[in-house]
Amino acid sequence: MSVSKRTIQAVIVGLSILAASLCHAERLKDLASIQGVRQNQLIGYGLVVGLDGSGDQTTQTPFTVQSVISMMQQMGINLPSSTSLQLKNVAAVMVTSSLPAFARPGQTLDITVSSMGNAKSLRGGTLLMTPLKGADGQIYAMAQGNVLVGGVGASASGSKAQVNHLSVGRISAGATVERSVTTALGQGGVVFLDLNDSDFSTASRVVAAVNSRFGADTAAAQDGRVIRVRAPANADERVAFLGMLESINVTPAQLGAKVILNARTGSIVMNQSVMLDSCAVAHGNLSVVINTENTASQPGPLSAGQTVVVQNSQIEIKKEPGQLLMLKSAASLADVVKALNAIGATPQDLLAILQAMKAAGSLRAELEII
Repeated sequence: MSVSKRTIQAVIVGLSILAASLCHAERLKDLASIQGVRQNQLIGYGLVVGLDGSGDQTTQTPFTVQSVISMMQQMGINLPSSTSLQLKNVAAVMVTSSLPAFARPGQTLDITVSSMGNAKSLRGGTLLMTPLKGADGQIYAMAQGNVLVGGVGASASGSKAQVNHLSVGRISAGATVERSVTTALGQGGVVFLDLNDSDFSTASRVVAAVNSRFGADTAAAQDGRVIRVRAPANADERVAFLGMLESINVTPAQLGAKVILNARTGSIVMNQSVMLDSCAVAHGNLSVVINTENTASQPGPLSAGQTVVVQNSQIEIKKEPGQLLMLKSAASLADVVKALNAIGATPQDLLAILQAMKAAGSLRAELEII
Protein backbone atom coordinates (compact mmCIF):
# COMPACT_ATOMS: atom_id res chain seq x y z
CA MET A 1 0.00 0.00 0.00
CA SER A 2 1.62 3.26 -1.12
CA VAL A 3 1.52 6.46 0.89
CA SER A 4 1.74 9.83 -0.88
CA LYS A 5 4.55 12.26 -0.12
CA ARG A 6 2.04 14.93 0.92
CA THR A 7 0.50 12.60 3.51
CA ILE A 8 3.91 11.84 5.01
CA GLN A 9 4.70 15.53 5.26
CA ALA A 10 1.37 16.20 6.94
CA VAL A 11 2.04 13.45 9.49
CA ILE A 12 5.52 14.83 10.21
CA VAL A 13 4.15 18.35 10.71
CA GLY A 14 1.40 17.04 12.97
CA LEU A 15 3.84 15.05 15.10
CA SER A 16 6.18 18.04 15.41
CA ILE A 17 3.30 20.26 16.54
CA LEU A 18 2.18 17.60 19.01
CA ALA A 19 5.70 17.19 20.42
CA ALA A 20 6.12 20.93 20.82
CA SER A 21 2.74 21.25 22.50
CA LEU A 22 3.54 18.49 24.95
CA CYS A 23 6.85 20.11 25.88
CA HIS A 24 5.98 23.80 26.28
CA ALA A 25 2.25 24.06 25.54
CA GLU A 26 -0.02 26.43 27.41
CA ARG A 27 -3.78 26.63 27.44
CA LEU A 28 -5.24 29.23 25.14
CA LYS A 29 -7.13 30.76 28.08
CA ASP A 30 -3.73 31.59 29.65
CA LEU A 31 -2.49 33.30 26.48
CA ALA A 32 -5.58 35.23 25.39
CA SER A 33 -8.91 36.57 26.59
CA ILE A 34 -12.27 36.78 24.86
CA GLN A 35 -12.97 40.31 23.70
CA GLY A 36 -15.78 41.89 25.73
CA VAL A 37 -15.48 39.52 28.70
CA ARG A 38 -14.01 41.81 31.36
CA GLN A 39 -14.52 43.06 34.90
CA ASN A 40 -15.49 46.60 35.90
CA GLN A 41 -14.06 48.53 38.84
CA LEU A 42 -16.41 49.86 41.52
CA ILE A 43 -15.80 52.47 44.20
CA GLY A 44 -17.78 54.05 47.01
CA TYR A 45 -17.48 56.31 50.04
CA GLY A 46 -18.81 55.12 53.40
CA LEU A 47 -18.52 55.12 57.16
CA VAL A 48 -17.23 52.46 59.53
CA VAL A 49 -18.76 52.63 63.01
CA GLY A 50 -18.31 50.71 66.24
CA LEU A 51 -14.59 51.32 66.59
CA ASP A 52 -13.07 51.20 70.07
CA GLY A 53 -11.83 54.79 70.18
CA SER A 54 -9.58 54.27 67.15
CA GLY A 55 -11.63 56.30 64.67
CA ASP A 56 -10.86 59.57 62.89
CA GLN A 57 -9.86 62.66 64.85
CA THR A 58 -12.68 65.01 63.92
CA THR A 59 -10.56 68.16 64.28
CA GLN A 60 -8.32 67.00 61.41
CA THR A 61 -10.93 65.15 59.31
CA PRO A 62 -13.99 67.40 59.09
CA PHE A 63 -15.50 65.32 56.27
CA THR A 64 -16.19 62.52 58.77
CA VAL A 65 -18.39 64.80 60.87
CA GLN A 66 -20.12 66.17 57.78
CA SER A 67 -20.87 62.63 56.62
CA VAL A 68 -22.35 61.67 59.98
CA ILE A 69 -24.53 64.80 60.09
CA SER A 70 -25.74 64.18 56.51
CA MET A 71 -26.57 60.55 57.32
CA MET A 72 -28.53 61.50 60.44
CA GLN A 73 -30.49 64.12 58.51
CA GLN A 74 -31.52 61.45 56.00
CA MET A 75 -32.81 59.42 58.96
CA GLY A 76 -34.92 62.35 60.20
CA ILE A 77 -32.57 63.57 62.94
CA ASN A 78 -31.72 67.27 62.70
CA LEU A 79 -28.80 68.56 64.72
CA PRO A 80 -28.30 72.24 65.62
CA SER A 81 -25.67 73.97 63.50
CA SER A 82 -23.76 74.88 66.66
CA THR A 83 -23.35 71.25 67.68
CA SER A 84 -19.73 70.14 67.93
CA LEU A 85 -19.40 66.38 67.53
CA GLN A 86 -16.45 64.51 68.96
CA LEU A 87 -16.52 61.19 67.15
CA LYS A 88 -13.90 58.64 68.15
CA ASN A 89 -15.68 55.49 67.01
CA VAL A 90 -16.32 56.50 63.39
CA ALA A 91 -13.96 56.42 60.40
CA ALA A 92 -14.44 57.60 56.82
CA VAL A 93 -13.44 54.90 54.33
CA MET A 94 -13.23 54.18 50.63
CA VAL A 95 -14.79 50.91 49.50
CA THR A 96 -13.52 49.21 46.34
CA SER A 97 -14.48 46.07 44.47
CA SER A 98 -14.65 44.57 40.98
CA LEU A 99 -17.82 43.60 39.15
CA PRO A 100 -17.03 40.41 37.20
CA ALA A 101 -18.41 39.66 33.78
CA PHE A 102 -21.92 38.16 33.61
CA ALA A 103 -22.67 39.19 37.22
CA ARG A 104 -26.40 39.30 37.94
CA PRO A 105 -28.45 41.15 40.61
CA GLY A 106 -28.43 39.27 43.88
CA GLN A 107 -24.92 37.88 43.57
CA THR A 108 -22.34 38.88 46.19
CA LEU A 109 -18.88 40.43 45.85
CA ASP A 110 -15.85 40.67 48.11
CA ILE A 111 -14.95 44.26 49.00
CA THR A 112 -11.92 46.09 50.38
CA VAL A 113 -12.38 48.84 52.99
CA SER A 114 -9.58 51.42 53.29
CA SER A 115 -9.34 54.29 55.76
CA MET A 116 -9.01 57.72 54.14
CA GLY A 117 -8.64 59.75 57.36
CA ASN A 118 -6.36 59.35 60.36
CA ALA A 119 -8.09 56.42 62.03
CA LYS A 120 -5.69 54.28 64.03
CA SER A 121 -7.45 51.01 63.28
CA LEU A 122 -10.56 49.61 61.57
CA ARG A 123 -10.48 46.47 63.69
CA GLY A 124 -13.91 45.52 65.04
CA GLY A 125 -15.78 48.10 62.95
CA THR A 126 -18.93 47.74 60.89
CA LEU A 127 -19.35 49.27 57.45
CA LEU A 128 -22.67 51.03 56.99
CA MET A 129 -24.66 50.65 53.78
CA THR A 130 -22.49 52.10 51.01
CA PRO A 131 -23.42 52.41 47.32
CA LEU A 132 -20.71 51.28 44.91
CA LYS A 133 -20.58 53.15 41.61
CA GLY A 134 -18.90 52.53 38.28
CA ALA A 135 -17.09 54.92 35.98
CA ASP A 136 -20.45 56.07 34.55
CA GLY A 137 -21.70 57.17 37.98
CA GLN A 138 -24.39 54.46 38.15
CA ILE A 139 -24.86 52.34 41.28
CA TYR A 140 -24.04 48.69 40.61
CA ALA A 141 -23.79 47.23 44.13
CA MET A 142 -24.53 47.96 47.79
CA ALA A 143 -21.97 47.13 50.49
CA GLN A 144 -22.36 46.56 54.22
CA GLY A 145 -20.95 44.25 56.87
CA ASN A 146 -18.35 43.64 59.56
CA VAL A 147 -14.79 44.55 58.60
CA LEU A 148 -12.13 41.87 59.04
CA VAL A 149 -8.66 43.30 59.66
CA GLY A 150 -5.72 40.89 59.54
CA GLY A 151 -3.63 42.69 62.13
CA VAL A 152 -3.43 43.78 65.74
CA GLY A 153 -1.92 46.73 67.58
CA ALA A 154 -1.62 48.22 71.05
CA SER A 155 -0.20 51.44 72.51
CA ALA A 156 0.32 52.83 76.01
CA SER A 157 2.44 55.58 77.57
CA GLY A 158 4.05 56.50 74.28
CA SER A 159 4.95 52.92 73.38
CA LYS A 160 3.37 51.23 70.42
CA ALA A 161 3.35 47.73 68.96
CA GLN A 162 1.68 46.75 65.70
CA VAL A 163 1.45 43.62 63.58
CA ASN A 164 0.40 43.96 59.94
CA HIS A 165 -1.71 46.80 58.57
CA LEU A 166 -4.68 48.08 60.57
CA SER A 167 -6.09 50.70 58.18
CA VAL A 168 -7.35 48.26 55.52
CA GLY A 169 -9.80 45.41 55.90
CA ARG A 170 -11.96 43.11 53.80
CA ILE A 171 -15.53 41.89 53.90
CA SER A 172 -16.19 38.57 52.22
CA ALA A 173 -19.45 38.67 50.26
CA GLY A 174 -19.91 42.15 51.65
CA ALA A 175 -21.59 43.67 48.58
CA THR A 176 -24.72 42.67 46.70
CA VAL A 177 -24.99 43.30 42.97
CA GLU A 178 -27.93 45.57 42.12
CA ARG A 179 -27.37 46.06 38.39
CA SER A 180 -25.76 43.91 35.73
CA VAL A 181 -23.55 44.95 32.84
CA THR A 182 -24.42 43.62 29.41
CA THR A 183 -21.57 41.56 27.99
CA ALA A 184 -21.67 40.86 24.28
CA LEU A 185 -19.81 37.78 23.07
CA GLY A 186 -18.92 39.05 19.61
CA GLN A 187 -21.33 40.01 16.86
CA GLY A 188 -23.37 37.45 14.97
CA GLY A 189 -21.36 34.31 14.46
CA VAL A 190 -17.94 35.79 15.26
CA VAL A 191 -15.93 36.18 18.49
CA PHE A 192 -12.56 37.86 18.90
CA LEU A 193 -9.58 36.69 20.95
CA ASP A 194 -7.16 39.27 22.38
CA LEU A 195 -3.66 37.97 23.07
CA ASN A 196 -2.13 39.12 26.34
CA ASP A 197 1.06 40.12 24.49
CA SER A 198 1.24 41.31 20.91
CA ASP A 199 3.28 38.78 18.95
CA PHE A 200 2.81 37.81 15.31
CA SER A 201 4.39 34.38 15.79
CA THR A 202 2.12 33.49 18.69
CA ALA A 203 -0.92 34.78 16.78
CA SER A 204 -0.12 32.55 13.79
CA ARG A 205 0.37 29.54 16.09
CA VAL A 206 -2.99 30.17 17.75
CA VAL A 207 -4.70 30.35 14.36
CA ALA A 208 -3.05 27.09 13.29
CA ALA A 209 -4.06 25.32 16.51
CA VAL A 210 -7.68 26.49 16.31
CA ASN A 211 -8.03 25.53 12.65
CA SER A 212 -6.46 22.16 13.38
CA ARG A 213 -9.03 21.54 16.12
CA PHE A 214 -12.21 22.91 14.54
CA GLY A 215 -11.45 22.88 10.84
CA ALA A 216 -9.98 25.20 8.24
CA ASP A 217 -11.02 28.86 8.08
CA THR A 218 -12.35 28.78 11.66
CA ALA A 219 -9.81 31.35 12.87
CA ALA A 220 -7.97 34.19 11.15
CA ALA A 221 -5.51 36.71 12.59
CA GLN A 222 -6.38 40.37 12.10
CA ASP A 223 -3.06 41.60 13.50
CA GLY A 224 -0.46 40.61 16.09
CA ARG A 225 -3.01 40.67 18.94
CA VAL A 226 -6.58 40.16 17.69
CA ILE A 227 -7.78 36.82 16.27
CA ARG A 228 -11.18 36.42 14.61
CA VAL A 229 -12.93 33.11 15.33
CA ARG A 230 -16.18 31.80 13.85
CA ALA A 231 -18.53 30.56 16.57
CA PRO A 232 -22.04 29.06 16.67
CA ALA A 233 -24.89 31.57 16.79
CA ASN A 234 -26.86 29.57 19.39
CA ALA A 235 -26.04 30.73 22.94
CA ASP A 236 -25.74 27.24 24.45
CA GLU A 237 -23.59 25.94 21.59
CA ARG A 238 -21.44 29.08 21.73
CA VAL A 239 -20.67 28.59 25.44
CA ALA A 240 -19.65 24.97 24.83
CA PHE A 241 -17.56 26.04 21.84
CA LEU A 242 -15.73 28.72 23.86
CA GLY A 243 -15.07 26.18 26.62
CA MET A 244 -13.37 23.87 24.14
CA LEU A 245 -11.58 26.82 22.54
CA GLU A 246 -10.01 27.87 25.85
CA SER A 247 -8.73 24.34 26.47
CA ILE A 248 -6.65 24.17 23.28
CA ASN A 249 -2.91 23.80 23.93
CA VAL A 250 -0.71 26.30 22.10
CA THR A 251 3.06 26.70 22.20
CA PRO A 252 3.74 30.47 22.43
CA ALA A 253 6.64 32.01 20.57
CA GLN A 254 9.74 32.88 22.55
CA LEU A 255 9.60 36.44 23.82
CA GLY A 256 12.22 39.01 22.91
CA ALA A 257 15.21 39.54 25.13
CA LYS A 258 14.36 41.89 27.97
CA VAL A 259 16.00 42.99 31.23
CA ILE A 260 13.78 44.60 33.90
CA LEU A 261 15.53 47.00 36.29
CA ASN A 262 13.87 48.26 39.47
CA ALA A 263 15.79 51.40 40.41
CA ARG A 264 14.09 51.66 43.81
CA THR A 265 14.88 48.19 45.12
CA GLY A 266 17.85 47.25 42.95
CA SER A 267 16.08 44.15 41.61
CA ILE A 268 17.14 42.82 38.21
CA VAL A 269 15.16 40.23 36.26
CA MET A 270 16.01 38.93 32.78
CA ASN A 271 14.45 36.30 30.56
CA GLN A 272 16.17 33.39 28.86
CA SER A 273 16.55 35.23 25.54
CA VAL A 274 19.19 37.64 26.89
CA MET A 275 22.56 37.29 25.18
CA LEU A 276 25.92 38.91 25.88
CA ASP A 277 28.68 39.83 23.43
CA SER A 278 32.32 39.98 24.42
CA CYS A 279 33.20 43.12 26.38
CA ALA A 280 35.54 44.43 29.07
CA VAL A 281 34.15 45.94 32.30
CA ALA A 282 36.06 47.93 34.90
CA HIS A 283 34.40 48.29 38.27
CA GLY A 284 35.66 50.02 41.41
CA ASN A 285 34.03 51.16 44.64
CA LEU A 286 34.30 54.64 46.12
CA SER A 287 33.15 55.08 49.71
CA VAL A 288 33.02 58.25 51.82
CA VAL A 289 32.89 57.91 55.62
CA ILE A 290 32.02 60.93 57.78
CA ASN A 291 32.41 60.50 61.53
CA THR A 292 31.29 63.31 63.86
CA GLU A 293 32.07 63.35 67.60
CA ASN A 294 30.61 65.82 70.09
CA THR A 295 33.13 67.04 72.72
CA ALA A 296 32.75 69.57 75.54
CA SER A 297 35.04 72.62 75.63
CA GLN A 298 35.68 73.73 79.22
CA PRO A 299 36.64 77.37 80.01
CA GLY A 300 39.70 78.20 82.11
CA PRO A 301 39.50 78.33 85.93
CA LEU A 302 38.00 81.55 87.38
CA SER A 303 37.21 82.77 83.87
CA ALA A 304 33.89 84.16 82.73
CA GLY A 305 33.60 81.65 79.89
CA GLN A 306 30.89 79.01 79.40
CA THR A 307 31.06 75.36 78.59
CA VAL A 308 30.12 74.71 74.94
CA VAL A 309 29.72 71.59 72.82
CA VAL A 310 32.09 71.34 69.88
CA GLN A 311 31.58 68.99 66.91
CA ASN A 312 34.72 67.36 65.54
CA SER A 313 34.19 65.82 62.10
CA GLN A 314 36.54 63.39 60.39
CA ILE A 315 36.12 62.66 56.68
CA GLU A 316 37.72 59.59 55.15
CA ILE A 317 37.57 58.64 51.47
CA LYS A 318 38.30 55.05 50.48
CA LYS A 319 38.74 54.08 46.88
CA GLU A 320 39.18 50.48 45.94
CA PRO A 321 41.24 49.84 42.81
CA GLY A 322 39.14 49.15 39.73
CA GLN A 323 39.37 45.68 38.24
CA LEU A 324 39.16 45.18 34.49
CA LEU A 325 37.31 41.96 33.66
CA MET A 326 36.88 40.34 30.30
CA LEU A 327 33.35 39.00 29.78
CA LYS A 328 33.07 36.45 27.00
CA SER A 329 30.04 36.22 24.76
CA ALA A 330 27.24 34.20 26.30
CA ALA A 331 24.28 32.62 24.55
CA SER A 332 22.40 31.30 27.58
CA LEU A 333 20.94 32.87 30.68
CA ALA A 334 23.16 30.78 32.97
CA ASP A 335 26.30 32.08 31.24
CA VAL A 336 25.08 35.67 31.49
CA VAL A 337 24.47 35.25 35.24
CA LYS A 338 27.95 33.77 35.73
CA ALA A 339 29.52 36.65 33.81
CA LEU A 340 27.70 39.29 35.87
CA ASN A 341 28.58 37.52 39.12
CA ALA A 342 32.24 37.62 38.09
CA ILE A 343 32.12 41.41 38.27
CA GLY A 344 31.39 41.22 41.99
CA ALA A 345 29.10 44.24 41.92
CA THR A 346 26.04 44.85 44.07
CA PRO A 347 22.58 44.95 42.44
CA GLN A 348 22.63 48.74 42.63
CA ASP A 349 25.98 48.80 40.80
CA LEU A 350 24.68 46.40 38.17
CA LEU A 351 22.00 48.92 37.20
CA ALA A 352 24.66 51.31 35.92
CA ILE A 353 26.82 48.50 34.49
CA LEU A 354 23.97 47.00 32.48
CA GLN A 355 23.04 50.42 31.10
CA ALA A 356 26.64 50.99 30.03
CA MET A 357 26.81 47.52 28.44
CA LYS A 358 23.59 48.27 26.53
CA ALA A 359 25.00 51.58 25.31
CA ALA A 360 28.19 49.83 24.20
CA GLY A 361 26.18 47.28 22.20
CA SER A 362 27.36 44.22 24.13
CA LEU A 363 24.03 43.50 25.87
CA ARG A 364 21.57 42.09 23.38
CA ALA A 365 18.36 42.86 25.23
CA GLU A 366 15.79 45.58 25.82
CA LEU A 367 16.24 47.49 29.07
CA GLU A 368 13.09 48.47 30.95
CA ILE A 369 13.34 50.53 34.13
CA ILE A 370 10.37 50.40 36.49
